[in-house]
Amino acid sequence: MDTFRKHEQFEIEVLDLLRTNRFSNPLVFGGGTMLRLCHDLPRYSADLDFWFLKDIGYTAYFNKIRDFLKLHYELTDAHIKVNTLLLEIRSRNYPRRLKIEIRKNNKEQDYQDKIAFSKYATKQVVLKTHTLNQTLRNKIDALLDRKEIRDGFDIEFILRKGIPLPTLSIKTKSEILKTIDRFTERDFRVTLGSTLGREMRDYYTLNRFDYLKSMVGV
Repeated sequence: MDTFRKHEQFEIEVLDLLRTNRFSNPLVFGGGTMLRLCHDLPRYSADLDFWFLKDIGYTAYFNKIRDFLKLHYELTDAHIKVNTLLLEIRSRNYPRRLKIEIRKNNKEQDYQDKIAFSKYATKQVVLKTHTLNQTLRNKIDALLDRKEIRDGFDIEFILRKGIPLPTLSIKTKSEILKTIDRFTERDFRVTLGSTLGREMRDYYTLNRFDYLKSMVGV
């Protein structure tokens, strides 16, 4: 767990640098790490995920943020991809590399100002973040696209917060149920469990996504 704690300190440090130097201005923070740092998601998440709020000069922005990060960290990866900007950095002060992914998608998005914080870090960072409703929609799309168990966990977390499931077709609901039924005992015990505390790991090993299934229905 000490590795996770130090990585979370790294995330807060980088978020503060991006905000202080205005690189976060055209971005909205989302995904699993946003849920953890802004809504206390009980799952460790390793990456920083952003979305652009509008069309900008992606190449110019990429070059500036890449050169800025190189001043502070070792840059281990940097690419402009079809749909995203990808940067990966390493610091000698922390045990793991940190991936920063910025999606070029600039469709209408619901967002708000939230404080990102960690009990392991001394700074708090105010950022534009996706609302829980928007994040729920994003996570449903992600679950159906990449079929990863962490997205199912995050969907259930948001639903337990009282956020209503968006209107979905019967076909989409069926696809969600089929996807989560494919997750194996090892998926819950190891893939998901390695990112959870002991009590939460034990709960999901036993109950899996029973709550999520009851909320989706058909």
